[in-house]
Amino acid sequence: VQLQASGGGLVQAGGSLRLSCAASGSIFGITVMGWYRQSPGNQRDLVATITNDGTTNYADSVKGRFTIYRDNAKNTVALQMSSLKPEDTAIYYCNARRWAQNYWGQGTQVTVSS
Repeated sequence: VQLQASGGGLVQAGGSLRLSCAASGSIFGITVMGWYRQSPGNQRDLVATITNDGTTNYADSVKGRFTIYRDNAKNTVALQMSSLKPEDTAIYYCNARRWAQNYWGQGTQVTVSS
C-alpha cells in the first residue's frame, strides 16, 4: 500500500486547511484509514480515523473542529480542519490498516501561527 498525502501549509489561528491522501497498490483489504500527527519531541498521536463503513473516531482535542471523510471508490481520505489552533502545529501522517498491518504516508507539515 502506498499513501500519497497532500495539503497542509501555513495558516493563521482560526483558519482552515484540508489534507488529502490517496491510497494505491494493494488496496484490497484496507479497513481503517486515518490521520495521525507528531510535533517535535512528542509521540505520534491519533487525530481521526474512519472505517470502510464510515464509522469515525476523533481525538478529544479536535472534536467539533476537524472532520474526516473517506471515498471508498477513489481510495482516498481527507481531513477538513477548521478553527485551527497553534497547538495543532505538527507533521500530519496519513495511515491505512490492511490485514493488521499499518501503512504510512510521507507526512505533511501543518503550521498554525498565533
